[in-house]
Amino acid sequence: MTGFLKTMGWGAVTAVVLWWPEAVFAAEGPDSGDTAWLLISTALVFVMLPGLAFFYGGMVRSKNVLSSCLHSFAALAIIGVQWVAFGYTLSFGGAGNFIGGLENILLFGITPETLNGTIPTYVFVMFQGMFAIITPALISGALAERMKFSSYCLFIFLWATLVYDPICHWVWGEGGWLLKMGALDFAGGTVVHLSSGVSALVLALVLGKRKGYPLERMMPHNLTLTLLGAGLLWFGWFGFNAGSALSAGTSAGLAFATTQTAAAAGALSWMAVEWLHAGKPSALGVASGIVAGLVVITPGAGFVTPAAALIMGLCAGAVCYFGVLMKHKIGYDDSLDAFGVHGLGGAFGAVATGVFASVGATGLLMGNFHQLWVQLVGVVAAGLYAALVTLLILKVLKTTLGLRVSEEEEMIGLDQTVHSESGYNL
Repeated sequence: MTGFLKTMGWGAVTAVVLWWPEAVFAAEGPDSGDTAWLLISTALVFVMLPGLAFFYGGMVRSKNVLSSCLHSFAALAIIGVQWVAFGYTLSFGGAGNFIGGLENILLFGITPETLNGTIPTYVFVMFQGMFAIITPALISGALAERMKFSSYCLFIFLWATLVYDPICHWVWGEGGWLLKMGALDFAGGTVVHLSSGVSALVLALVLGKRKGYPLERMMPHNLTLTLLGAGLLWFGWFGFNAGSALSAGTSAGLAFATTQTAAAAGALSWMAVEWLHAGKPSALGVASGIVAGLVVITPGAGFVTPAAALIMGLCAGAVCYFGVLMKHKIGYDDSLDAFGVHGLGGAFGAVATGVFASVGATGLLMGNFHQLWVQLVGVVAAGLYAALVTLLILKVLKTTLGLRVSEEEEMIGLDQTVHSESGYNL
């Protein structure tokens, strides 16, 4: 009996040893740390939407505060549905050069066990979905106080489908032609900020100026809200940039550090330039400088050092400050400076990444001129595509639904005339 038990014991040990590799393989799954970080990052990017609502809402006149805030929340609803229905598969499905496949419509083919690297694919879908939502919402800064809400809703749906999804696939999707060229865009300088900023400029030109602009001073009604919004955007941007590492590792740590550094430098730079140029620093200027620094570091957050981020942020404040002043020189009405901050900031950041990249990639300062060339190609291609398709969408909407509210509605304010509400009942 004793011999039999010994034999059985050794047999059990042998079975466990032989079975162990399969057991380990079967136990493989998502990395809990990476998954937790991406879940948190997704929530952080979500917070940027109410942050953007506050940021823009405080900059308009009080009669349009709810209308402006609703632009951000409408994007959460409309693009939130579009992304799950077919936006994700157009962006990340298939391996085409210019657009994704249709195999993941309604997220078909994705299960709770499906992984994207070390994280569940569902988490990746939701993280990227937040980028898809905030990008068209950024454009709303150029149309504030005068665009029909119905036209805005249809515009962001069409724009997300025809502009954002293709450009996203070019840069981040499997087989995307800019990705294959080696374009660097860590968290969306080209995909998010350049595309939305250029489209905002086209929209401002097509839509026309607000009634009374620029003779009538249209001052922000509540800069306290704008500063609160800037703070929430800064907070959420840590998820936006550091989350784009898609893991809780060294790359996320670098992106976190460069994001903080560039934002602080952008605020300092804008404040200093405005102080020298206009004679006084302003709260709106500091808030704008924060966002400018964040925009400029976005494409290079995980590719540059904090020292490079400091330089990029300092340049960002000056570049975007004078970029905003362009609207007064040229005469277009980009109500909340979407082009001056996001369009120019996104373009500058993408090019600067091609100069300063030194972590995981090399730029001009490391002797790689080709990277700078690729970045320039990406900026020109994405900018031209966004501008042309945006113009086409607007032409169609202008001849069907119309783009602008009536003069009477604009004078009374969109909160009352479009939404039958008031931001302040004091």
